[in-house]
Amino acid sequence: MAPIIRKANRSDVAAIFGLIQELALYEKAPEQVTNTADNLAQDLFDKNLCEAIVAELDSEIVGFALYYTSYSTWKGACLYLEDFYVKEDKRKYGIGQLLFDEILLIAKRSNVKRMDWQVLEWNEPAIRFYQKQQAFLDPEWLNGRLFFE
Repeated sequence: MAPIIRKANRSDVAAIFGLIQELALYEKAPEQVTNTADNLAQDLFDKNLCEAIVAELDSEIVGFALYYTSYSTWKGACLYLEDFYVKEDKRKYGIGQLLFDEILLIAKRSNVKRMDWQVLEWNEPAIRFYQKQQAFLDPEWLNGRLFFE
């Protein structure tokens, strides 16, 4: 069966959160996930802080992309792709490309001026994927971050 890309709904939250935990494990930082499925559901569907799409294959959620509108003082409204993940054993089906293409459509329909995301410098498969998209991977900017518990 062909993968289906669709907007996430509340019943997808447990599966999305499981994929978030898989992504954290892949990125060698599972202990850094302090979010919960309940918080994710509130942020996605009650507070509308972010949005998500999912990839479904044979009735199983096998990938997701979570994004939100950000703002550039130089450009205006932008789309920030916070996380984008496909289960490792499902990557051979072109699901990542389908998810990314849908995010691009969402960005274009939203009339944003730019789409941003981050990729870890050691994540060669992701870097190759983004290069294949002809994305600009900026080596100049450092990430700044403060944590509030």
